[in-house]
Amino acid sequence: MPQAIHISPIDNVVVALHPIAKGTLVEVDGLAVTALEDIPQGHKMAVKPIKNGENVIKYGFPIGHATADAEPGTWMHTHNVHTNLSGEVEYSYNPSPDLAPLPKVQPETFMGFRRKDGRAAIRNEIWIIPTVGCVNDIAKKIVNDNQDLVTGSIEGLYTFTHPFGCSQTGHDHAQTRKLLAALVRHPNAAAVLVLHLGCENLQHDQFVEELGEYDHDRVKFLTCQDVDDEFTAARDILKELAAYAGQFHREPIPVSDLVVGMKCGGSDGLSGITANPTIGRFSDMMGQRGGSTVLTEVPEMFGAEGFLMDRCINKDVFVKAEHMINGFKEYFISHNEVVYDNPSPGNKQGGITTLEDKSCGCVQKGGTAPIMDVIGYGDPVVTKGLNMLYGPGNDLVSATAMTAAGAHLILFSTGRGTPFSAPAPTLKISTNTPLAQKKSGWIDFNTGVIADGEKTIDEAAKDLLDLVIRVASGEQTKAEKHGFREISIFKDGVVL
Repeated sequence: MPQAIHISPIDNVVVALHPIAKGTLVEVDGLAVTALEDIPQGHKMAVKPIKNGENVIKYGFPIGHATADAEPGTWMHTHNVHTNLSGEVEYSYNPSPDLAPLPKVQPETFMGFRRKDGRAAIRNEIWIIPTVGCVNDIAKKIVNDNQDLVTGSIEGLYTFTHPFGCSQTGHDHAQTRKLLAALVRHPNAAAVLVLHLGCENLQHDQFVEELGEYDHDRVKFLTCQDVDDEFTAARDILKELAAYAGQFHREPIPVSDLVVGMKCGGSDGLSGITANPTIGRFSDMMGQRGGSTVLTEVPEMFGAEGFLMDRCINKDVFVKAEHMINGFKEYFISHNEVVYDNPSPGNKQGGITTLEDKSCGCVQKGGTAPIMDVIGYGDPVVTKGLNMLYGPGNDLVSATAMTAAGAHLILFSTGRGTPFSAPAPTLKISTNTPLAQKKSGWIDFNTGVIADGEKTIDEAAKDLLDLVIRVASGEQTKAEKHGFREISIFKDGVVL
């Protein structure tokens, strides 16, 4: 079993695949270094002398600079490494010389649902979308009272509550409206009840205008203040929606119709070595099959833009990517926050030292394929291949954003573990085997087998594709079995 990995030949650190005790001789890539102190799993050890102020190199990329001289065998972490990041950066487009779509592969099929507008779906559910937090409990009671309508091909009745929809202004209000309308349009929802209170800022006419053209049999509305008994009225509407949703049945659909979101949370030092590269390889495989993948968490691209910017398929996409990244930095700066106020305490405990370190691991989920498009928050994926989406790093907010973009399911890598799920089925992918064993009720797929030397990244990616096809065909994720699903909306404004 390998002790450590030297990711790039030019790296001056290695990453411990398993805990390394002080005094252990570590041999990797022709280097032989004795650990001068205990090196926890996922953490970095110097394998070359590093001077005070010299860059620490990992993934072949600077992830910060040393704040003290370090001998080979030294533990390199937050106590002796500091970020190089500052504010906005002026980028230039230097497309990679090998920038080209990957060779095409005949797509497999999954058993999904074909909607009347031609879109594919992997679930056949009825959703209740509250437009304001004041009706959250009403929505929950409606769901509980009408579970008998979940019959035949209908796979669930759910609501996604949130605290917004009123006391918001300007862009903040528009952002909430756009996100909720995008969820209403999601193909996994065979039918949708939009639930209003009546006096909120997000008025019915305004929401309908945001929604645009819609199937009146699929989407219906109820304003609670307009009826004597909202529960009876909701029951009558849900019966109609159930009759509509029940006409859909699973049928063979090519994988090329799938949209898959890619997310990481509770990351550790192995995230960029096992789980995220596996997801990246999966993303490339999806692109070869004509499918779509979505990469977001813009703040976790800071410091790793070099992995992404030169892979934009053309200058127009590059400009959109530049505006997205610098726009998010300006968002931080406008709120008097530094752009490098990351990673989290859990990330650091797992071995991530700086935001550059975290970002270089995070962007591994993007694989090697060209970036075909960059889309805004609440906008749908319209381009096949790899897409970048404007959104924060926060797990719930970014997973909700990917669902709103049309992701049928989400791949969520984690080194620390997390139980939550978006409205779209959310597959939890562990970076290490101890986590997969400890939290077997959370984890759907273990890439710790790569660190254990049992499988290659290519083999794990093929297994992951097989699992995605099964989930798309109806197999439930661990979170779905627990009934976990929720949303969180990206708020940016005052509360009136």
